[in-house]
Amino acid sequence: MIHNHVTYPLSKLDMLMVKSVPEGGNWRNIPEHIPSKRLEQIRISGGRTTLYGRLHRERPSYTITTYFNRPGNGTYIHPKQDRVISAREAARLQSFPDNYIFYSSKTSFCKQIGNAVPPLLSYCIAKRIKQIQKVKNVVDLFCGAGGLGLGFEWAGYNIVVANDNFPAACETYRNNHKKTILIEGDITESTVKDALINSIKKNKIDMIIGGPPCQGFSYAGKRLKDDPRNFLYKEYVEIVERVRPKVILIENVEGILTSDKGKTFQGIKTDFEELGYKLHGKKMHAIQFGVPQKRKRVVIIGVLNGNPEECFPKEILKDESKYITVDMAINNLPTIEMNGGKDLTEEKLITNNFYQQFLAGKIPVEEYYKILKSR
Repeated sequence: MIHNHVTYPLSKLDMLMVKSVPEGGNWRNIPEHIPSKRLEQIRISGGRTTLYGRLHRERPSYTITTYFNRPGNGTYIHPKQDRVISAREAARLQSFPDNYIFYSSKTSFCKQIGNAVPPLLSYCIAKRIKQIQKVKNVVDLFCGAGGLGLGFEWAGYNIVVANDNFPAACETYRNNHKKTILIEGDITESTVKDALINSIKKNKIDMIIGGPPCQGFSYAGKRLKDDPRNFLYKEYVEIVERVRPKVILIENVEGILTSDKGKTFQGIKTDFEELGYKLHGKKMHAIQFGVPQKRKRVVIIGVLNGNPEECFPKEILKDESKYITVDMAINNLPTIEMNGGKDLTEEKLITNNFYQQFLAGKIPVEEYYKILKSR
């Protein structure tokens, strides 16, 4: 049984372009006689090679963003079928197991999955932190659909309370993290913040994790230093100040390290250093931790005691030939047409490899990594 294996509509023009792109190809393979003003601009300016890309079965995917329903915004065309990837295929490339169900509208799946932290990457970070710091009870701020929290749960943490303001993601989080108290609403509103603090006070909190909105830091965006979304981390700082956990973690796009010539990151460090935390930020590649995706993110870890650099796990995969591929992730899913598929497919799937066994719940995450390391 498979959930969320639904894909998205494409215009006639989109379909013409999709059909002209071979496996592993991109916009450069689209004939000039196909009419597209956007393509004309891309040809003049020299757009990224990931645009209008078709995935290659024997390689990892490129970054899954919130626009995987649009062929022109990245490499989201299925390797063999003339359509963009389904929500479940995107979730698998993000390392979400098949029993993790996404709720609300089909359109909302793009934002929920594209904004998520790959759970396998989260697990590796969480496991390493637990080896260095005595932590168990966690608060998950800006939790989204729950990828970061899921990895921490796999590592044995107790996610006590979570918060987000996106209704669709909250519905997904609530249904997949049933033991967690989810406080839905805008964290800048006093009623929401007070409810969050009241829930926290009932438990001994060891750690706060979260991924504040990061559009202003992104290389893909305009990197506006006055974008109010950039300063939502200040709300995170206030919660940290009031709770005083042993460890804090912030996940963000890699642009946060260079935003405003490094002043943004330095400002974040200063805010937490004033509260007594030592902070370290590091760019991490999800693909090196068994995720079938070339996704680079920055993880910032702060500790009251000890060295935060010790809290980062070492890369598991350095040999590119060992990376998990697109084919390993999705080749056992049913064939579907453009704008087709079902939100619930009553079909038993045969698992063809150890990654699919992990996704299907046939082997635990620990066994997955034993196999990954032994290859």
